[in-house]
Amino acid sequence: MTHTKNPIALLFPGQGSQVVGMGRDLFEKHSVARLTFEEADDVLGYKLSRLCFEGPEEQLRLTEITQPAILTVSVAALRVLDMRIPKPSYVAGHSLGEYSAHVASGTITFADAVRTVRNRGKYMQEAVPVGVGAMAAILGMAPDKVASVCHEAAHGEVCEPANINSPEQIVISGSTAAVERAAKLADERGAKRAKLLPVSAPFHCSLMKPAQDRLESDLAALKLQTPVYPVACNVDAAFVTDESRSRDTLVRQVTGSVKWDQCMRLLIAHGVQTFVEVGPGKVLCGLMRQIDRSRTCFNVGDEASLAKASEHLAAVA
Repeated sequence: MTHTKNPIALLFPGQGSQVVGMGRDLFEKHSVARLTFEEADDVLGYKLSRLCFEGPEEQLRLTEITQPAILTVSVAALRVLDMRIPKPSYVAGHSLGEYSAHVASGTITFADAVRTVRNRGKYMQEAVPVGVGAMAAILGMAPDKVASVCHEAAHGEVCEPANINSPEQIVISGSTAAVERAAKLADERGAKRAKLLPVSAPFHCSLMKPAQDRLESDLAALKLQTPVYPVACNVDAAFVTDESRSRDTLVRQVTGSVKWDQCMRLLIAHGVQTFVEVGPGKVLCGLMRQIDRSRTCFNVGDEASLAKASEHLAAVA
């Protein structure tokens, strides 16, 4: 990688981007990707690679499998891409993806990240019994209006904005009845759409406090390094450039909302023209179109997208 006069930011997807078959193409064609999957299999003590490539889908959807699976596909794609494109100026990841971003920045080793996100998934799942919590996507409603809908619908229960994804899309999280009330209220107040999401737990709200406490002691035990590239962190929508702040923001992220829209605007304000979504799916490129259509966003998750992105990025270097 070489430095570029046109700043590039690497973006890493979070939960929801998983799909059976992800990563297989890179695994078959690149030894560095193959080694990445083998390392994850060794660390976890089961064939994560097989679940990524063959499913079954319901197993791949279990949070404690989804999280290391997406991280592994993202890091495999990153390592293949590494040889082919200029150095990024910044990195960012959506929720779970922030761990992939820290691996890219050298803050945390891949093996430690795989172990940590497996536990993170497990702790999040165990924090709230199934059915007690819910999440809903509110489309086409301003953030302040969504916040007041959450406040009014809470009735003493938890109901909070969890992911501020773009000006068009905010996900709310909390107690099932409160989230259902908020979705109904958002509908009545003119949201384009309010729909409950098929998730197994209410992520990024205060119900996740037990998970946050357990993860805090795991992260405290890890040796982190100074990030090579500034990481735009979810919880503060600010750059993290040292290890203690990296640890703190990863801890607070469990109950804090993902300020994705603000993170992307921070990167844009720092002159980033080109974004590369590294890992499965194109969710983050889709959000970028809602945030700022004038920016270029490529995804790299397989051989075809890798070729396309490499060609373009070689030209902007």
